[in-house]
Amino acid sequence: MNMDLKSMLTRETVCLHLKGTTKEEIINELIDMLVAAHKVTDRESALAAVMERENKMSTGMKHGIAIPHGKSQTLSDLVACMGVSDALVEFDALDKQPCRIFIMTLSPVEKTGPHLQFLAEVSLLFKSEEKRGQILHAQTPEDILRILSE
Repeated sequence: MNMDLKSMLTRETVCLHLKGTTKEEIINELIDMLVAAHKVTDRESALAAVMERENKMSTGMKHGIAIPHGKSQTLSDLVACMGVSDALVEFDALDKQPCRIFIMTLSPVEKTGPHLQFLAEVSLLFKSEEKRGQILHAQTPEDILRILSE
């Protein structure tokens, strides 16, 4: 399976110990990671895009996974990052359970294909309870990258 997630994540865009305890804090932390990795240059527009999407409908999925995302005029390509929280974070998830695994994507406004493909691959990946468990127990960003490529 062509795992776009793996090719898009790097050590700089994987965080194992997110500090945030609320949806807003987590989203801000993920955006900061993308900014620090030079994947996002306009922090304000990126944050606004993700929050706007979030306010329409929560991106909390099932099994403790949330995939906050948005579209921004300031991007030319899809960017992604991933974070794992030690704490359970309320994210208004579909199954009403708190989330611990967060995968954020930001994509250009005019390109929808890569974004939809990415979301499809993420959801496939996390149907696996085994993979979710491995991710929650990962010790390093390298562990995560390896798990995603297996």
